[in-house]
Amino acid sequence: MTSAALSEPLDLARALIRCPSVTPHDAGALDVLEKALESIGFECHRLIFSDANTPEVANLYARRGSGAPNFCFAGHTDVVPAGSRDSWTVDPFGGDVIGGKLFGRGAADMKGAIACFVAAAARYLAAHDRDMPGSVSLLITGDEEGPATNGTAKVLRWMAERGERIDACLVGEPTGAKRLGDTVKIGRRGSLTAHLAVYGVQGHAAYPHLADNPIPKLIRMLESVAAAPFDSGTSHFQPSTLAITTVDVGNTATNVIPAKATASLNIRFNDLHSGESLTKRLREIFDKVVADMGGQYDLTVEVSGEAFLSPPGRLSEIVAEAIESRLGPRPDFNTAGGTSDARFIHRYCPVAEFGLLGATMHKVDECVTVADLEALTAIYVDILERFFRDTESARGQ
Repeated sequence: MTSAALSEPLDLARALIRCPSVTPHDAGALDVLEKALESIGFECHRLIFSDANTPEVANLYARRGSGAPNFCFAGHTDVVPAGSRDSWTVDPFGGDVIGGKLFGRGAADMKGAIACFVAAAARYLAAHDRDMPGSVSLLITGDEEGPATNGTAKVLRWMAERGERIDACLVGEPTGAKRLGDTVKIGRRGSLTAHLAVYGVQGHAAYPHLADNPIPKLIRMLESVAAAPFDSGTSHFQPSTLAITTVDVGNTATNVIPAKATASLNIRFNDLHSGESLTKRLREIFDKVVADMGGQYDLTVEVSGEAFLSPPGRLSEIVAEAIESRLGPRPDFNTAGGTSDARFIHRYCPVAEFGLLGATMHKVDECVTVADLEALTAIYVDILERFFRDTESARGQ
């Protein structure tokens, strides 16, 4: 693919979609991306990480330039499974363009945005090859849709160990709610999943006094934890929410009181809480029920990410100005949605998230419009222009 071809995002997006890179498998996606970046002068580092409990994951860090500041585009080439192919009207890994839309798993989340990263870099570098006042880089992982243990977090540590600094980062997750450019994310809620097991004594349903039924205790625990709201939200976060996701006793007999009842719940929380504080709150509520009703319980908690905020500043303002200049309305800054790898990046530099429309991500017939790919590329170019122009202005003062 020539440098001129790379300045248009569609062909690269199609090539990436045609790699069935379902987490944790790369399926050649990083080969496609690395070849494209090297053709426009990026120095690429393929980084493979693994540990005893999770599979090996391939990542890519690429940089053009050696000076500061370093503006980084971050994202992931891994995708969620396509599901039943019979449910799709197209090949989920075919990269078909039909009626002005690009179809395929990852079109929105987020191979389309990665193609826009590269196209924007190609355009910017073509115009500023000799006078770029800093560096442009890409941090691409293959582990965002998975456990996220061998991806962005480890790449950032590798970078820090070699003195590689990022001064600002734009994550290309799909952020559009109703249209391209209506939302920029400046943080994310935390996510906690709790697994609760309540124990009793099995017995005959006709003789409940000879058994100890764990189900009423489990119901009381769930009612108690769901009864009071966690908070009313903050200036940048909506109120924290709780969803009961499973309830199970594993009982196939109608005349048997079970010995165990289980449930799982998920809490999406704002920056008034932490995984530790919410775990303490759950235990206090459950301990009170056990003190009242008797019995025993076990609680295990998994925190996939803490809430974080990258406060509105120059980066988010540059992104908003670029969107406004191209599309008209000013975007909303919010922190809604699930987790993203920005939760790791915000510890190193200012970070904002802005990408394509998210209406079809993870769905059958995932797609984006070709027009949005072009518009996003143009906005990314504008962001680079504004970011480095600010750098030059600051140096001249």
